[in-house]
Amino acid sequence: MKRPRPPTDPERQARIRAELRRDREQREASCREQSLRLFQRVCGRCGRAFEGKRLRELTVHHRDHNNNNNPPDGGNWELLCLYCHDHEHEKQRMAGHAVGAAGESLEPAESIFQPLAGLDALLKPKASAPGEAQESTANHAKEEVKNETPKSGDNSAMPGPGVGN
Repeated sequence: MKRPRPPTDPERQARIRAELRRDREQREASCREQSLRLFQRVCGRCGRAFEGKRLRELTVHHRDHNNNNNPPDGGNWELLCLYCHDHEHEKQRMAGHAVGAAGESLEPAESIFQPLAGLDALLKPKASAPGEAQESTANHAKEEVKNETPKSGDNSAMPGPGVGN
């Protein structure tokens, strides 16, 4: 059983939040600012250039997917636009290289949709006795032949001039 934690005062909570926010901003700013100084402001995949307000659409991608691997020469970074960055991470996820926060796999769940379920039952002939199925099939075939036989004087089934020569 967990012991209840003593309530923290709002002043301490605000101080902790401010420290966490400052640390995160420093980490992100240093990586981003260094990469913007080192590299051209162009997406490494699609080649689009970014300046001014659109510069925020350019992101720093860690090639080895380790955000803590930040060499000073930028060897693990590449600048990618938002779309190419998302595409890169989607490729990694689909290849099975990514895991979630708790270590669970991000593989897509198996589908429960079965579009052809029960099709075999629909295609099987319904017959109460084995002899009936053969008789009904034979009768059906005779009817088809009878319907396809041309009547005397009816030349609609005969090929016209120049056809079949």
